[in-house]
Amino acid sequence: MEPINFVDLKKQYSAIESDINESLAAILKSGQFILGPVVEEAEEALSKYTNAKHTISVSSGTDALFVSLLALGIGPGSKVFIPAFTYTATAEVIALLGAEPAFVDVDEDTYNISCESLITKINQYPKSELSNSAIIAVDLFGLPADYSTICDIAVNSGLHLISDAAQSFGGSIGSQKVGKLSPITTTSFYPTKPLSCYGDGGAVFTDDDEIAMKIKSIRSHGITDNPYENVRIGTNARFDAIQAAVILSKLKIFDEELSRREITSSIYNQELKNIVEIPITTNQVKSAWAHYTIRTRDRDGLREFLTKNNIPTMIYYPKGMHEQIAYQKYHNGDPLIVSEKLCGEVLSLPLHPYMSENQVYYVSGKVKEFIGLG
Repeated sequence: MEPINFVDLKKQYSAIESDINESLAAILKSGQFILGPVVEEAEEALSKYTNAKHTISVSSGTDALFVSLLALGIGPGSKVFIPAFTYTATAEVIALLGAEPAFVDVDEDTYNISCESLITKINQYPKSELSNSAIIAVDLFGLPADYSTICDIAVNSGLHLISDAAQSFGGSIGSQKVGKLSPITTTSFYPTKPLSCYGDGGAVFTDDDEIAMKIKSIRSHGITDNPYENVRIGTNARFDAIQAAVILSKLKIFDEELSRREITSSIYNQELKNIVEIPITTNQVKSAWAHYTIRTRDRDGLREFLTKNNIPTMIYYPKGMHEQIAYQKYHNGDPLIVSEKLCGEVLSLPLHPYMSENQVYYVSGKVKEFIGLG
């Protein structure tokens, strides 16, 4: 059996090598490296895939969040409600804009933002303090959040809503794909994501013409059609043509890769049910399976055992955002019980489209062996 990788970009490259090389050679010959026709083609392809009216590509998933908040006018005095159990990018863009991240607990079954906790947190603030504030829902590990309920909460509370779909691009709820589930959706093309490039990259999806116009301007220093006419404060968040070409090549095999992720996850589910806590699945909500994350009380012991058996694992995340030194000043001390519990129990197993079934069964078998059921 071949060595097991947590992700395997080398095998993926082998599958699309000729297409990638041809595309990159064409860009090198063209001399057009920032934005341009290849970037526009990638944006059109992503809009077609998601059915979003506008796709604005940017330089990273973090920048996708940053420019979206800027377009909404989020800044000093704004509150932005986010799950505590997430990656720092979700929180840092809020603080960088002078706004206040308000940490919310997550659902113990889905690991996504808890609607009950969200309502409780919103109700802690007088309505007068929530003018121009927002919710950022994070689709953790690839599973879209409960957007039907979250959208209702946002509307009833007068809050903007952004979907942080860094891990869930390719997922869906019913017939609607990620990119259409929220007024604004952001995603990341970081190399470990389900749809990735060979560097940093990201995108914003929206059906709102005005928001799309603002984001396009903000990503290029706040300019309009005149590159030396600055109409708003912006930043440099432009996507480059080389990464756009990679996205175009990978989109051709993306649905097939999603199917392979689903098959691998199904094997894990079958083998590990009743052994450890496995990810929740439903017929209505389709995960992109960015990560296959289990829970067990002896997480650290299991991880050490798997490492000794040449099985790589990752912990997403060992500490909640509200407990991080950089963000403690924003938290009022309310216990976020589920988030804190998950930080001590979650473990992500290897999952990528190029894992063999033998590898998946081997990993599953070693988990069972540690638990004492192998």
